[in-house]
Amino acid sequence: MAQSTETTDWVSRFADEVIEESERRAPGKPVVVASGLSPSGPIHLGNLREVMTPHLVADEIRRRGYQVRHLISWDDYDRYRKVPAGVAGVDESWAEHIGKPLTSVPAPRGSAHPNWAEHFKAAMIESLAELGVEFDGISQTEQYTSGAYREQILHAMKHRGDIDAVLAQYRTKPKPADQKKQQAKQKPVDEAELEAAEGSGAAAEDDGSSGTGGYFPYKPYCGNCEKDLTTVTTYDDDSTELTYACTACGFSETVRLSEFNRGKLVWKVDWPMRWAYEGVVFEPSGVDHSSPGSSFQVGGQIVGIFGGKQPIGPMYAFVGISGMAKMSSSRGGVPTPADALKIMEPQLLRWLYARRRPNQSFKIAFDQEIQRLYDEWDRLDAKVADGSALPADAAAHSRAVRTASGELPRTPRPLPYRTLASVADITAGHEDQALRILSELDPANPLASLDEARPRYDRAEAWINTHVPADQRTVVRAEPDAELLKSLDEQGRESLRLLLDGLAEHWSLDGLTHLVYGVPKVQAGFSADATPKELPPEIKTAQRSFFALLYHLLVGRDTGPRLPTLLLAVGQDRVRTLLGE
Repeated sequence: MAQSTETTDWVSRFADEVIEESERRAPGKPVVVASGLSPSGPIHLGNLREVMTPHLVADEIRRRGYQVRHLISWDDYDRYRKVPAGVAGVDESWAEHIGKPLTSVPAPRGSAHPNWAEHFKAAMIESLAELGVEFDGISQTEQYTSGAYREQILHAMKHRGDIDAVLAQYRTKPKPADQKKQQAKQKPVDEAELEAAEGSGAAAEDDGSSGTGGYFPYKPYCGNCEKDLTTVTTYDDDSTELTYACTACGFSETVRLSEFNRGKLVWKVDWPMRWAYEGVVFEPSGVDHSSPGSSFQVGGQIVGIFGGKQPIGPMYAFVGISGMAKMSSSRGGVPTPADALKIMEPQLLRWLYARRRPNQSFKIAFDQEIQRLYDEWDRLDAKVADGSALPADAAAHSRAVRTASGELPRTPRPLPYRTLASVADITAGHEDQALRILSELDPANPLASLDEARPRYDRAEAWINTHVPADQRTVVRAEPDAELLKSLDEQGRESLRLLLDGLAEHWSLDGLTHLVYGVPKVQAGFSADATPKELPPEIKTAQRSFFALLYHLLVGRDTGPRLPTLLLAVGQDRVRTLLGE
């Protein structure tokens, strides 16, 4: 029974719809949702939405007690289209393999995997396990080369006239570049989003060959050079004899399609064929698949030829990276789920996908914004704990921290990410120093072991080491800045005295926060406990000046980590020395 849309999130609403549709199509059978990924290069965070959207819906359906299959079709029998930039162990010599199936292309040099496809699948499979994503993987190489789709291929060839008639309706439609312009007019979209799907499926493939013998929705891989630069010249429905010629090497042969397993249906026919074959009820698609004449739209008409129905298929917007203009597998340097999981816990990454409707774009932070995201996550965590979170927010939180199978492993003491990052920055890998600082954050409940702050501490340390430029790293002064100390006026010297006098009594994160914000208030004649509403605007200016002075005396810069954390990190004795006591 459908739940009220007032109190449910987008996942629950899709789950309602999918359950209802599945019962209509195949009562009593497992609900089937699907994703498709092409291991043509690094599988990036934009591609991850192709998996997370159906995963979240499938997980909600499992929570309700239904059986669900989440299929991930590895499009590893797609053609190798181009040599992606920025992949270690790969150079332009890989261009000689363009046109071969991805599983026939050598893996990058130094890889432990047997071929190109397996190399890039492995990293994604590992990340999905860490994210708690359960799925049934299907290799399209195995499906095609084993003959699993033989009946479907013969059926498509027999009905090639019907398929051609559907495709012909769209062949005079605007070309992809014009479609992009039209979409941009309909809704302002970052050009990077429209290009972000590159590598996320076979969207760029043609829709079949029209040689002298007419239209054919099937492409053989050449028996000599293994490439798909082939043209079917004749086909006989009764004998299934098929003749093709390769434009790359000149090879030609005649085969019996009822026995031949070295080729595949073209993408716009392959996808709807699989919907029917697997009984898929839910599969989202990106904007590249959703424009007029594109795969999803055309597939909705072709699927009927195979006796199936089009899945419920919401369009999903693409995912950007904070500080990066484009996300495209072929351009290189594209962050993958594994890259994100080095600097953030799985719960945070799941939450970013769960809290936004599929058609809402969002960005994943690899820059300073990650600290703000973590602050927001921790506030939500606290609201969920005390029962004050809004229903949709609480639902997104629940989907982030657990699946139907149970809770994801979590950090026992989730200290603020920005604090951990500051400590990792200041201590530069010295774990004993890091533990000393972190144990002083809350003297009433000290951290006994760094393991209590893991894995969050490790993620924060990785972020500092890999995404913070060297010139922004914190280096504490070795000696006091005698010249600056000598130049201070009476007010400046008094501010330092007030701070130093209160250090011992306020030596905790909360205590030092109260102290550093309180010094300018006391100097201006107010109580250290005075709230912003009780204070004139110039107090904020005085606080900024005081903070800048402390940063210069401690780290020789205008800014740095939060002062309370920095003070704890430096330690009382050294703080006193650097502040001229």
